[in-house]
Formats: sequence, C-alpha cells, structure tokens
Amino acid sequence: MDLFIDDTTLRDGEQTAGVVFTNEEKVRIAQMLDEVGVHEIEAGIPAMGGDEMAAIRSIIALGLRARILTWNRAVISDIDASLRCGSQAVALSIPVSDIHIEHRLGQSRGWVLESVRRATRYAKSHDLYVSVNAEDASRAAPDFLGLFAQNAREAGADRLRYCDTVGVLEPFRTYEVIRRLIEEVGIDIEMHTHNDFGMATANAIAGIKAGAKYVNTTVNGLGERAGNASLAEVVMALKHIEKIDPGIDTTRLCTVSRYVAEVTQRPLPVSTPITGDNIFAHESGIHADGVLKYPATYEAFSPEEVGLERRILVGKHSGSNTIHFKFANEFGIELPDDLAREILARARALAVKRKRALFSKELALIYLEVCKERCLDLPPLKISG
Repeated sequence: MDLFIDDTTLRDGEQTAGVVFTNEEKVRIAQMLDEVGVHEIEAGIPAMGGDEMAAIRSIIALGLRARILTWNRAVISDIDASLRCGSQAVALSIPVSDIHIEHRLGQSRGWVLESVRRATRYAKSHDLYVSVNAEDASRAAPDFLGLFAQNAREAGADRLRYCDTVGVLEPFRTYEVIRRLIEEVGIDIEMHTHNDFGMATANAIAGIKAGAKYVNTTVNGLGERAGNASLAEVVMALKHIEKIDPGIDTTRLCTVSRYVAEVTQRPLPVSTPITGDNIFAHESGIHADGVLKYPATYEAFSPEEVGLERRILVGKHSGSNTIHFKFANEFGIELPDDLAREILARARALAVKRKRALFSKELALIYLEVCKERCLDLPPLKISG
C-alpha cells in the first residue's frame, strides 16, 4: 500500500512547551529526517516571520528528497507568507469542533466552511499542494466533519488531516471513524494523533489500517502536552506488527532520536520504546539466558535494526549463565561453575546494596576478591575503561 510519513517535529514538535530550535538545529534536523527517509517534513509556520521564515527558506533551499510543507491558518495572509518562503505545499488548519468554533473563534460552522473553501481555492490557484487540517476532528459532530471534508475536497484539497487534537480517540473508534470518512467523502486521509491518553501511536496505526495514506509523527513523540505519535514507534510498529515497510532507514532512528533529545534538553527515559537505552538491556536470568541462546526469544527485532547494541547486565536478578557470558566475552576467562556461582551470589548482594546493576570493574573486583580468599591461581583480568 502507498503510505507516507509526514514528520512534524519542526512544527508541532517545537510547540512542545519550553522547546526552541535554533535555525541551524532546524536545518540539521530536516537533513537528518531526509536521510532517515521520511516522505514529508512540516518545516514550520511562515506567518511567524523572522527566524522562523529564515529557517524554512534554508530548509527549502536544501533541495531535499522529502516534500516540505508549511503550516498555515486558513487565511490568505498566511498562505502568502508560505509563498514568500518558496513553499510548494501547505497545510491549512481550521477548527471543526463546536467547542473550538464557538468558544475559541466565536464563529459559526458556516464561517468555517466558507473559510476553508476560500483558503483552499486561493492556495490551489498558486499551484500549491494542499492538506486541509481539521483541527479537533475527534470532537467534531460527525455530520459536520463529513460536510467539512466534502467542502475541502470540492475546493481542491489534496487530502484531509484528521486531527485528534487532545488525544481522546481510542483505536477501535479511530478505525471506524476513518473508514467511514473515506467511504463517504472519498478523500485521502492524514492521521494526526496526540498522546494525552497514551494512545497516539495506536490511533495512528488504526487510522492507517482503516485506509489513511498519510501519518504525522515527531521524533521522540514531541508535541503539545503529552506529545504526538513517535516517528520510531510508528515506523517500527508498521514494519513488524502490520508488515508494512514504509521505506524508512531504521538504522538511523537512534541517531536522530539522540540528537533531538540533546538539542531539546529532554533526555530520553531509558524505557523509551524503540530507541531507549534499556530496550536491549537484559538483566533477569531467564531473559538474559534466552537472549544469549536465541535473541528472538526476548527481542521483537534486532538492536542493529535501529542503531543500538545489546547489553547484558549483572544485577539482582541475574543467573549464572550471565556470569559465564560476561567473563568469557569481556574478560576472556572461562569460569568454573562453582566460581561462577560464588561470584553471582556476591554480585546479587552488591546489586541490592547499591540498588542498580553492576559495572564491569565491580564484577572484576568480586572476582579478584573470591580468588584471593580461595587462594586460586587463575588468569588475571584485562579491564578496559
């Protein structure tokens, strides 16, 4: 199936409270996303002017393979700002839920329909590719959302962005809503999901299963409040769960993830799906033993696939096979079983005392201690680092 990743790290991602990219960082992230292979990059909001417009112009000037979109309100002046940047594709956003139309804009449904028709026609008259963004679509009245989508399509919109703006969807409802919208209106759908209830990635995948051809992501799930669907999560879930290859170079996912974490000053939690430090870290005796014998027992995909490495840790829950492995692979020593059991017992006790897995040097010191107590003449350790 045709499926396109539209990454919005540089727009919605930067709208994360407290996050600001320098122009140089925005350009570098755009380059990295292009190297990863995302199909579209939402580069920012030209109507902001100043540094934002300068960064967008620089990104467009790179001539990347990815299509560059710029975000706009559904007003003519915003579209003009995009044109001044050299944009050839625009996202035109306007609310479709009554709560936004009435309480935020103080307008009517009729005003919304007229605005989207006017803005879309204007953009198409300038040969722009147009994604019409139905903001807060998940809380819109279904009949009005269908009417809105129909108006957008008739005005020339190339696709409709279905925005779960406050993350209130769940996958079963997402599937039904998107399937029905495609059947009724016949317009390409783009999924834009938020993570307020922890279901952004699941809802994005559900929308794709229902027929959506485009999906918004951000690196590390950045975005307003709890964030958006994570690029790495969506790509790997599509590839391994849905058996859909979106054409992304997954070996670069960890690199872009680490870079964005650094420039946003938001370190990744170790348990972050796909790119977290603990995704391929094994301590439990049963798990480590299984992975050492056959990695697929406790790994859904290989660490190399996302640019990471497997780590076998020694801690409270480790088993003797882990001790044998660590000494053979890190120190070049084949331990007798009784010595491995003694080292394991002491390692577990020390891990409890220090409330963490042990460093290699700590494991080496236990070895030396046991050998000295037993008056054993065993090979010396070569400890690096």
